[in-house]
Amino acid sequence: MKKRSVKLWGILLGAVIALTGCVEGGTPPETSGSGGTGETAASNETIKVGILHSLSGTMAISEVSVKDAEMLAIEEINAAGGVLGKQIEPVVEDGASDWPTFAEKAGKLLQQDKVAAVFGGWTSASRKAMLPVFEQNQGLLFYPVQYEGLESSPNIFYTGATTNQQIVPSVTWLLENRGKKFYLLGSDYVFPKTANQVIKAQLAAEGGEVVGEEYTPLGHTDYSTIISKIKAAKPDVVYNTLNGDSNVAFFKQLKDAGITSEQMTTLSVSVAEEEIRGIGADVLKGHLASWNYYQTTDTPENKTFVEKYKEKYGADRVTADPIEAGYVAVYLWKAAVEKAGSTDVEKVKEAAKGLEFDAPEGKVTVDGENQHIYKTVRIGEVQEDGQFKELWNSGSPVKPDPYLKTYEWGASLSSQ
Repeated sequence: MKKRSVKLWGILLGAVIALTGCVEGGTPPETSGSGGTGETAASNETIKVGILHSLSGTMAISEVSVKDAEMLAIEEINAAGGVLGKQIEPVVEDGASDWPTFAEKAGKLLQQDKVAAVFGGWTSASRKAMLPVFEQNQGLLFYPVQYEGLESSPNIFYTGATTNQQIVPSVTWLLENRGKKFYLLGSDYVFPKTANQVIKAQLAAEGGEVVGEEYTPLGHTDYSTIISKIKAAKPDVVYNTLNGDSNVAFFKQLKDAGITSEQMTTLSVSVAEEEIRGIGADVLKGHLASWNYYQTTDTPENKTFVEKYKEKYGADRVTADPIEAGYVAVYLWKAAVEKAGSTDVEKVKEAAKGLEFDAPEGKVTVDGENQHIYKTVRIGEVQEDGQFKELWNSGSPVKPDPYLKTYEWGASLSSQ
């Protein structure tokens, strides 16, 4: 009898607590979304989001600062009242420069943490590893880095450049301004190899020539043999798609071999201000990069962004294209959620179509067809202070064309 009474009392007490919670919590805005289960992606007080970058390993040189920018955006948004009246609660995970780890951590964030969205990745290998996880779990990934194109997932927003917003216009500029003979150097994984397929097709169509093509593993540090090959090939341009700390080794050894930017042009698509800080401005002075944003980009929004970033993380820190794209991603997600009145993935995607935002790089617009954003293309030259001097820009934001449908020579690539 005593056991029955205790059990009954426990049931009644649980009911009272449940009812009390309903009364105090009220009816919050709809926040279901992750995992495809209809379970909430937000507690009564917070909305959880995932932050997933390489905080260790060869890619940490690039990704830690993107994480910092995303955390800054979250802090700013929370200070201004949050999203849907709730504070954003970041759940930070380390992809550890390992693609299976990215997939594992993405699954954990969606299935266990029930996050409303994830901001993360850098390499295309990490994105490719995460893509099926987000599609299978009806999650939402905001990917902040330029990439090789030929992809469009309904579960990914691409806030970095696709091919026609970085690589294609830079190749055309180099052909017009630096020469026809290209040496292609990249890391041995999906982005450089696919990017170079695009470059080779473009060069064939626009009168250029490939005089060498080499790939090295991520984290590779001995470039003496490749530099000898570059010297022998005598290219007008080395088009560099190395990623991570391999760039430190390559550029320092290039300088040690007596090859300067005056003697031979290199253009990189994964070396920005953060990497310059790690390599040394004295090593990179005069070399080129193609991006959509530089710390020196002249907009009122960028002035504020740079000031806040340095105030938060130190006067010696720098901003860069992927850093800015990560920061912008959080604000785009916030705007879409507030427009939708919900963190539900399908409602957020619908609300994001055509969304405009005055970003540090200038106005960006979400393309409702492919979930990339319109971006202005910029080619810059490294200066003595480690910043970029802008040599050329596209004049206005370029519509994203990830499958290169607007280029005759891109047709064969799109069908692969």
